[in-house]
Amino acid sequence: MGTLHLIDHPLVQHKLTLMRQKDLSSKGFRQLLNEISMLMAYEVLRDIPLHDVEIETPLEHMTGTVIDGKKLVFVSILRAGNGILDGMLSVVPNARVGHIGLYRDPKTLVAVEYYFKLPNDVAERDVVVVDPMLATGNSAVAAIDRVKEQRPRSIKFVCLLTCPEGIAAVQEAHPEVTIYTAAVDRALDEHGYIVPGLGDAGDRIFGTK
Repeated sequence: MGTLHLIDHPLVQHKLTLMRQKDLSSKGFRQLLNEISMLMAYEVLRDIPLHDVEIETPLEHMTGTVIDGKKLVFVSILRAGNGILDGMLSVVPNARVGHIGLYRDPKTLVAVEYYFKLPNDVAERDVVVVDPMLATGNSAVAAIDRVKEQRPRSIKFVCLLTCPEGIAAVQEAHPEVTIYTAAVDRALDEHGYIVPGLGDAGDRIFGTK
């Protein structure tokens, strides 16, 4: 099965606890999500390829190493995924960006697609799909299905929170995709929300109900 990476750095866990609090403002929620996303990016991109470049320091010539941000694509599952996307782009501003619009049918909990746009030549790129919540797993599986149609070099999935049900769904459908998360919560409730969770991430990011 695919690998699950729990990013348990103290700073990540501290900020996540602050985000869970129900009385946190939308502004505070967005700021903390941006900060956590930047911190998580360091672990998610730990194995990103490097290549050598020749540079001049103030003292002498040397060979350094850099990443090729153009070979990396962040794919945001709309709308809440944009909260993670912003933080990731702060770390790798040259990365390409794709968007997949999905909403969860309130009765069936099935993911329904309404928008899909990826950069050209995804087959030459590494893709990181981002969405704050991996709950039922239906949206994540549907998004990865669509990304796979473009045959990227690799796919990773990054979320803030998940639960055993969501992990199992992604690993069953896409066993080669590595999942990165800051927490694995207890379970899903009868409405398909992660508990204890932090509520609806999209509503908390954008101040909607």
